[in-house]
Formats: sequence, structure tokens, C-alpha cells
Amino acid sequence: MHPPLDVIAVRRRFPGLLRRSGDVAAVFFDGPAGSQVPRSVADAMTHQLLYENANHGGAFATSVATDAMVQRARAAVVDFVGGDDPEEVVFGANMTTLTFHLAHALARTWRPGDEVVVTDSDHDANVTPWVRAAAAAGCGVQRIAVRPDASLDLDDAERKITARTRLVAFGAASNLSGTVHPVARLCELARARGARTFVDAVHEAPHARLQAARLGCDFLVCSAYKFFGPHLGVLWGRRALLEAIEADRVRPAAAHGAEKWQTGTANFEAIAGTLAAVDYLAKLGSEHGGPEDRRGALDAAFATIERHERELSAELLRGLADLPDVRVIGIADPDRAHERRPTVSFTHASRSPRQLAAGLTGAHVYCWPGNSYALALTTALGLEPDGVLRLGMLHYNTRDEVRYVLAQLRRLLTGSLA
Repeated sequence: MHPPLDVIAVRRRFPGLLRRSGDVAAVFFDGPAGSQVPRSVADAMTHQLLYENANHGGAFATSVATDAMVQRARAAVVDFVGGDDPEEVVFGANMTTLTFHLAHALARTWRPGDEVVVTDSDHDANVTPWVRAAAAAGCGVQRIAVRPDASLDLDDAERKITARTRLVAFGAASNLSGTVHPVARLCELARARGARTFVDAVHEAPHARLQAARLGCDFLVCSAYKFFGPHLGVLWGRRALLEAIEADRVRPAAAHGAEKWQTGTANFEAIAGTLAAVDYLAKLGSEHGGPEDRRGALDAAFATIERHERELSAELLRGLADLPDVRVIGIADPDRAHERRPTVSFTHASRSPRQLAAGLTGAHVYCWPGNSYALALTTALGLEPDGVLRLGMLHYNTRDEVRYVLAQLRRLLTGSLA
């Protein structure tokens, strides 16, 4: 058992958490839309820009340093996602752009009569790219339904994933309900039918240890700005597949390895920041009882993070249960907090999500109303057009912040909202 998270020490590393309005500290419950960053990430990006700023592939010192940094970053990120080979890591503008790029490439291998399977639980960045690619290839699209509790219907998945399926795209966890999806089981179903799998781990990455190769998926994406880094997308894919699939690229670009998939000049300062974000998490693990090697340290970091975040989730769920006319989307039982991530969305019988968000913003609580781009889920659950109020926590949040947010909600729900 690793020691409890030293959240006070953690918070000292995040300058953004110092934001105040008068005597009131800001409460960052906007984590699912993007995390704050530790100072070490900003320092790494500044160093790259000021002292090693060059394009890659040159023989001079700054270019050599840039190439070395990119290789270190790929080695760190492949440890972070649980892959086998640094050349399996592709950097891009963001997860959405990388997904459109891969979908376009894969669609060239599909034929009329083939099918693609998506889910009604996913962020639209893991739905629309595949739907559009399927349409371009003349393929059909199947959708795995959600149950009323926002979990994926595995019986429906078994019906929808067939011998015609070429790709199954699904999330590791819902960015709206926080529900953890059965990734290993879905990968198993797809493999049994000869289909490839694409896992959106954007929401999972800051909360739990990723194990791409062990889970048996073929592709996995995440976003560094969700796990304490800069705005950068990451695609992991099995190297044999990345080599075999034709990628859109200019003629002088590399024809093999990760560079084959990176169109144009890379955002080197963001890559440096992503390396620093992984290093931050590994250091956190070492400080909480983990070994010095990076994979072991990341194991320890996420064991510690998960325990802390389960406590936050349970406390928030207990408090919401005491508020009148509140409906939590997904798992609402505090004793089942281990089945979800610390992202809690809810509605109120008479207050709209936008009204509640405005009221909380006035109390310096940062949160989001709406559908959070999980349009398929809010549509399936009958939550459109208003969506939900989403409160999303990360490991730097505290139980005192949870209590403050609950107190402000209680005030809003028992008072008058102009």
C-alpha cells in the first residue's frame, strides 16, 4: 500500500491553483476540459523555445538537442500509455485531428458491406471521424447502446460487432458520466471477429494507469493537456499496423516510423512539455513509495491518485444525494466510486445547467454546463438541449473544495437564481 497522496505538496507545484478573487480561492472543477500544469512543464517548454529551438534532422547543436528531446519524449510517452516501442508514439495537434487523420487512412482499406462500430457513450471526436470515414468508403455504422445508468450495453456490443466489422471505436471512460468502460472485454470481442480497436483514453489518462498493449487494443489516443501537460495530441498504435497502413504525407517526409504519421513540423515545445508532464507523474510515484524506474513509478503514482480521487468522488456523490431534485448521470452510489472517474454530471428539476454554472462561477467554482461534446450520450439519455452540469476533479483537488462546492450548490438550490 502506497502512502496517501500529499495533496498539499502537489498543489505547491501548480501555480495556477493560486488564483484568487479577493479572499476566495478559485476551485478548479473543470479538469475534464483541461488540467492545470505544474511549473516544471512550463519550464521545459520555455527551455526548448529559448535554448534548443530548432527544426529536427540537422547536424548542428540545437537540432541535435531537439531530436534527442523528441526521442526521450517518445520513450516517456510509450511508458505512460503502456506500449512496447517508442516508434509507436505519434504526436499531433490534438486527439481530434489525429483521429480524423487515422480514420481517413483506414477508410482506404474498407469496402462497401464492411461496418464500423461506435458507441453512444463517447465524445464526438471518437464518433464523427469514423462515421464520416465509413460514409466515404460506403460502409455501414453500428452504435453500441447505453443503458439508463450510462454504462455500455455489452449484450448490444456482442450483437453489433460481427464478421463485417472492421473497426470498433470506444472510450476508456466517459468524459460526461465518468463511467469506466470494459475496454479489455470490447477488445476481446473485436479480436474474435477480426476487427481493429481504437480506444479514446483522453478522459482516462489523468486518472488511471494506461496499459495499451496489455489491453489488446490496436490504437489508443490521449491528450497531454488533460494529464498536466500542454495542448498536444498523442496517438499510440501497434508498430506493424502503423507501418502497413498508408498515411497521408508529403513526398520528402519519412516513410517509416512515427514520423510517417506526423504531418508538417512538430510542436517541439509542446513535446518537451509532454515529456515534463510524464516526468512529473513519475516523480509523484517515486515520492509516494514507488521505484525509480519510470513504469514502476507511474504504477505507484496512479495507485495513489486513484485512491485519492475515489475519496473525492464518494464525498461529492454523498453530498449530491442530500440535495433536493438532483439527478446524477451514471453511477451515483458512493460505494461504487471505484467504477467511475471523478467526473460527476447531474441535472436539477428546476435549475438549468447553465443557471447552476453561472451561480457557481459567481462563487469562483470553475465548471462546465452543456453536453461536453458527448452529444451521443446526452441524446441517448434525453438530456438535450440543456445537457448537464459537469464537475470534474483531479488529484490536486481537495475534500475541502468538495465541501465548498456542495455548500455553494445548497445555497443556489435553496435560494433564488436571477
